[in-house]
Order: sequence, then structure tokens, then C-alpha cells
Amino acid sequence: MKIEHIAIWCKDIERLKHFYTHYFQAAAGDKYFNPKKNFQSYFLSFGNGCRLELMQMPGVPDNKNDIHAQSIGIIHLAISVGNKVLVDTLTEQLRKDGYAIVGEPRTTGDGYYESVVLDPEGNRIEVTV
Repeated sequence: MKIEHIAIWCKDIERLKHFYTHYFQAAAGDKYFNPKKNFQSYFLSFGNGCRLELMQMPGVPDNKNDIHAQSIGIIHLAISVGNKVLVDTLTEQLRKDGYAIVGEPRTTGDGYYESVVLDPEGNRIEVTV
């Protein structure tokens, strides 16, 4: 078994698609649009493995999670960039481009080298080896 995909509701689907394709080299499939529900989505692929589905539809309420506090439920995505130098380089590029870094690059107690950045809609992304 494997996780096929994880979905994120978005306020601005195009902005989020750009973030993941630009910084994490995700490949975006064609946009799906259901006019009856005014629903749209993209599937993003990261080479092999789990895909990310970005979804947008009017009427979906804002998330109540505080971006700085931990809550029950899915709290972050971890994206492997390959090595420590790339973690550091991408973290600095994201900082330079105005994204919030909420966890500086470090080796965690469980052995991961990672930083934590907020995507344009406040989702936590662990940039890891």
C-alpha cells in the first residue's frame, strides 16, 4: 500500500500551484474544473510517490488552525530536496522571497535535517534532506 495523494483546500489555487512548481519542481497536471460545483483542482507530482492535490471551491471555510500552534490533525508536509546544502539554499531563497521561516535549518532529535516554511496560505512545509 502507499499514500496516493494528499489534498489541500486553497484560497488562491494558482498562487499555491506556482509556489510548489517553482520552489519544489512539482509538475502540475491539467486543471480540472466542475462547473456545476464551481470546483477546480490540480494534481502536482514530485517525481515518484505521493501526489499533492490543490483544490478550490467557493464556500469552503477558512482553517481554524493557528500557524504557530500545533493542533490535532495533519499539521505539515515534508518535502525532501536531497541534501543539507539544498535545504539551506532553498530556505534562504524562500526567506529572500518573503516567505515566513518558522523553523531554521537544524538536525532534529529524530535525525532529520530540516527547516520549516509557511506556504502562501500558511501551510507548514518541512524542507528536508
